[in-house]
Amino acid sequence: MSLGSSLSRLLRTRVHSVLTKSVHSVAVIGAPFSQGQKRKGVEYGPAAIREAGLMKRLSSLGCQLKDFGDLSFTPVPKDDLYNNLIVNPRSVGLANQELAEVVSRAVSSGYSCVTMGGDHSLAIGTISGHARHCPDLCVIWVDAHADINTPLTTSSGNLHGQPVSFLLRELQDKVPQLPGFSWIKPCISSPNIIYIGLRDVDPPEQRQRPIHLSFDIDAFDPTLAPATGTPVVGGLTYREGMYITEEIHNTGLLSALDLVEVNPQLAASEEEAKATAGLAVDVIASSFGQTREGGHIVYDHLPTPSSPDESESEERVRI
Repeated sequence: MSLGSSLSRLLRTRVHSVLTKSVHSVAVIGAPFSQGQKRKGVEYGPAAIREAGLMKRLSSLGCQLKDFGDLSFTPVPKDDLYNNLIVNPRSVGLANQELAEVVSRAVSSGYSCVTMGGDHSLAIGTISGHARHCPDLCVIWVDAHADINTPLTTSSGNLHGQPVSFLLRELQDKVPQLPGFSWIKPCISSPNIIYIGLRDVDPPEQRQRPIHLSFDIDAFDPTLAPATGTPVVGGLTYREGMYITEEIHNTGLLSALDLVEVNPQLAASEEEAKATAGLAVDVIASSFGQTREGGHIVYDHLPTPSSPDESESEERVRI
């Protein structure tokens, strides 16, 4: 099944008028967290994405922004392995609990929430917080990996490869209780999640449900996004990535977005780091209306032929 047909079926819903969605209220959260895996540097992802111009880009699209800054997660001084394998379970559990509170607050205040990671274990917190106010949400998981290992099936012990298992209701009899994870309540069912980037799947029919987009930068081919921890050859092209986010924007249903696994320290050069962070900005901006042809212009009032200069004074919003 092609990417286009998969996404079209997933997003088979009434497309909201672009005029009614021309202005988004967007909350931006930095989550500089790396303990869901063993490589250092992914905690610098939020700063790199900011430096690549995210806030200016979203503002140019007409978004009304609320910047929550970069979160300071409570450190866990002694975080032993679970079952002699699982890395930093208490740190991951506590950080996600704190992140869930912030995401929940942002969504309940009417914002579309953008969370910049950090590693992909953070999706436990973002989706949990989102689901508190949108319990019928659906999840689109764009990644080179399924991230559905459990603490009993993982070979690496890294929790960034396991977030989906803690969120899926159907897997709860397969997931042991980790220290620091007692607060988590499974909040999504398997028919309400689709993977894009690792294989074609037969997507569920979705109606008017809030969308949570969880986007791992390693879904792109490493030639486009080299500064990431687990690159896989043969990933998405730029066009495919932008097509996904443009189509999600066109539904008018995007409620929360994660952009994770940008790791500037793994770049071979400053140019590679900037290219990866810039690609992350493109993904986020496209999700809020930036188009590959440069963005359409929406006029609140169309000038008449007798007043050709009126358009210059009209507020113009790229969608």
